[in-house]
Amino acid sequence: MGKLTKNQKLALEKIEAGKVYTLKEAAAKIKEITFTKFDASFDIDVRLGVDPRKANQMVRGVVALPHGTGKEVRVLVLCTADAEAAAKEAGADYVGLDEYIEKIKGGWTDVDVIITQPAIMGKIGALGRILGPRGLMPNPKSGTVTPDVAKAVKEVKQGKIDFKVDKNGIVHASIGKVSFTEDQMADNAREFINTLIKLKPATAKGTYLKSIYLSSTMSRGLKIDTKSLEQ
Repeated sequence: MGKLTKNQKLALEKIEAGKVYTLKEAAAKIKEITFTKFDASFDIDVRLGVDPRKANQMVRGVVALPHGTGKEVRVLVLCTADAEAAAKEAGADYVGLDEYIEKIKGGWTDVDVIITQPAIMGKIGALGRILGPRGLMPNPKSGTVTPDVAKAVKEVKQGKIDFKVDKNGIVHASIGKVSFTEDQMADNAREFINTLIKLKPATAKGTYLKSIYLSSTMSRGLKIDTKSLEQ
């Protein structure tokens, strides 16, 4: 293990071994122990009591964070000509169809979210091998395949994110920035956790929220008291 930096030592001194935090306590502590020169992301990791290998225990959904993500999200809308004006007015960064499909085929993926219409999916299917590994493939479950592309753009720009449990039963997401207030950070975390609780599969047995950790981009994770959350 390499030598700890001065800031890493300071951060460790501020963390009480074995302590379990409330959401607001953790938010305050993360602001204390984050020393990055950039505005670090505020992250959440939740281990769920599910078996993702079983289709009826897959947890996937979307959540509209009350205070947004703090990140400028670049949105591409692939749509028919009659929907272009509304998509642009809603705040989409790129709007079009065939020209962007050709750009993507050429390797361009310089966006964070792609939104499209159901009628267009036939054209986009061939892009799966490019978009899939990057997490950019539009999906009805995440709200990125919809007849109302303008509404979807507004929701994404205002802080709507999608998430999915990984093969280890963990859901990870960036839910804000360390520059947010403690209340804003706690509010976003609470909304994310409440959404996970609502998505609990009927077939999941035993403890559902096994563990929750909050952290910033380069900070240690802080364990959250799950007993006060799963009501």
